[in-house]
Amino acid sequence: MWCPFCNHTDTRVVDSRLTSDGFQIRRRRECMECGARFNTFETAALKAPNVIKSDGSREPFNEDKLRGGMLKALEKRPVETQEVERAIRKLVRQVRTLEDAEISSQQIGDWVAGELARLDQVAYVRFASVYRRFADVQAFREEIERLERQYPGTIDRRQISLLDDGGES
Repeated sequence: MWCPFCNHTDTRVVDSRLTSDGFQIRRRRECMECGARFNTFETAALKAPNVIKSDGSREPFNEDKLRGGMLKALEKRPVETQEVERAIRKLVRQVRTLEDAEISSQQIGDWVAGELARLDQVAYVRFASVYRRFADVQAFREEIERLERQYPGTIDRRQISLLDDGGES
């Protein structure tokens, strides 16, 4: 590993530990030339499948796009960061452990919608409105009613009325 301070290629590992989530190894390194210390993080390199988009095109799975979509739906919602990260790791693990070389974007979207429904119903409705391309307010109402049937007693009516009134939650 090269030193980010002096670009020397001779560094040694001083300490190795698992990160708190257990998915990476944190290595503390020391440069043999300048003595600077720095951290590196090591993760397993797994080949993710290609994503088949709705227009038939294919692209490599992009964890950043998944994360961005979830964070956008959860923006300004009272969901703990730890819960969001746990859901994202679960989804990434689902995608990366597939035995197939390809997965449809619809399948990924369904998985994301399921995690968002579990985390926060308003975030789920935000995501579903884009993902399922709701055409009108009636489509919103139908989805909210379906959500209420699936998760009885978990939807705060005041939040939903804000959606109907066009206010922000």
